Amino acid sequence: MDRSSKKGSKLACCFPVILDRSMKSSFKLSKSSSSNKLNKSKSSICSPTCLSMKKRDHQENNHLVVCFGELLIDFVPTVSGVSLAEAPGFKKAPGGAPANVAVGIARLGGSSAFIGKARIFHYGSISLIAEPCRSAHLAAMEIAKKAGCILSYDPNLRLPLWPSADAARKGILSIWDQADVIKVSEDEITFLTDGEDAYDDNVVMTKLFHPNLKLLLVTEGGEGCRYYTKNFHGRVNVIKVTAVDTTGAGDAFVGGLLNSMASDPDIYQDEKKLRNALLFANGCGAITVTEKGAIPALPTKEAVLKILNGATAN
Repeated sequence: MDRSSKKGSKLACCFPVILDRSMKSSFKLSKSSSSNKLNKSKSSICSPTCLSMKKRDHQENNHLVVCFGELLIDFVPTVSGVSLAEAPGFKKAPGGAPANVAVGIARLGGSSAFIGKARIFHYGSISLIAEPCRSAHLAAMEIAKKAGCILSYDPNLRLPLWPSADAARKGILSIWDQADVIKVSEDEITFLTDGEDAYDDNVVMTKLFHPNLKLLLVTEGGEGCRYYTKNFHGRVNVIKVTAVDTTGAGDAFVGGLLNSMASDPDIYQDEKKLRNALLFANGCGAITVTEKGAIPALPTKEAVLKILNGATAN
């Protein structure tokens, strides 16, 4: 953690990720500080400001999406369709849900980071499992909310990491009513509602949609997604592709949506605009499943537009 010592500056911590084409399946972390500038590479996959916490002009700061949570390495089986025990080998791929979303936004030409001044603050639930991460998570949410940020929540259920299923359910729901935007999967709905029908709109609206929520999203894998607001709800189909590895698909989806929302925070109030943004987000998820690993497979904006134009032409 880097704590700025400059008089009058705000306390912050950041773990910017620099991605190089020579390191397509790896990444390095560098801590930023007032006396140590970030290394920049002309060959970086992202823009020069990708995932950095350096000073930006006012307009760029308004479009910054901040993600908070874990960075990890996914071990992806080199052969699809087999259990972990049967896999002959594994590919190491950088990942972690909040990190995947941050890189996904940067790949699309947006601005993203882990901690800082932002319009949107995105987080998961893994950091709620134990102290001191839990307290840091709650404090970050409180600061972001007071600063007027949109709070974006993807529970990203990982039961083996929690002490018990009950602890996971209580932990995830403990911050539920504070989020402005929530993304869940069908399985997560079933888990959080104690076995209720994940496809029942009434279940979603009565069990999961809270009074302060602006947008609730339900991802359905290869079938697309559903969206719910106070005024309307509906479904957006997905682009059909051949899936190789679904790791990070939901994170790519969230990155695609938040990239749109960063420049148009009220997009959830216009159903036509929202549907277009969700179609784009579905395209992000579709491309991501065509390669192994999460971060290495996250698409650029150009790649998403290409696949969407191809689908429209067909």
